[in-house]
Amino acid sequence: MRVLYQDLSVVLPTRKALAKAKELGLDLVEIAPNANPPVCRIVDYGKFKYDQSKQKKDRIKPASKLKEIKFRVRIEEHDYRIKMARAEGFLDHGDKLRIQLQFRGREMAHKELGFQLLNRVKDDLKTMAKADLDARLAGRQITMMLSPLPKSQRVRKFKVEIPDDYVDQDDLDDDDDDHHDDDHHDHEEHPAEALVENPVADDVSEPSEKTD
Repeated sequence: MRVLYQDLSVVLPTRKALAKAKELGLDLVEIAPNANPPVCRIVDYGKFKYDQSKQKKDRIKPASKLKEIKFRVRIEEHDYRIKMARAEGFLDHGDKLRIQLQFRGREMAHKELGFQLLNRVKDDLKTMAKADLDARLAGRQITMMLSPLPKSQRVRKFKVEIPDDYVDQDDLDDDDDDHHDDDHHDHEEHPAEALVENPVADDVSEPSEKTD
């Protein structure tokens, strides 16, 4: 058999290989039984098994998944923080993340608000992720793709307690989006004003028409 020890590689009979291992106070471990001749190494068997186990764990990495977080243009701050906490949780687990913003009705007239929101998301997650795909508009949606930073570089910012029974309503609304958009378009009287801060109008009444 071929015996590896220290910086040497020699062919020895099994008896002499065992004697050499005993002389060094180590073990004779077969590492390539199908080679011709078989290959053995003289090592500390306990350390050898530990190194083998560590290498195996390093090779087996958990498969990353693609998760998704959905936003609306008019999101409340509390809901925003919950979504960001969920996003950080996915990224900290090593998952990739798709951020999606869906426009409804006449919100399309204010696409810049959607881009502003996703840019805020990107900035808030910069300690957890890097952008694989910056925010892009396709149809009525803006999409952005993020990948987690190396584990040693991740820093979570959103320490929000998420209830066990929490359900993101935006995940449930997709089936009704088309109908909602049509209804929203027909009945919303002032969609533009709803997307921005409502101005305070002066209370000015029209003068009544004088009659004789």
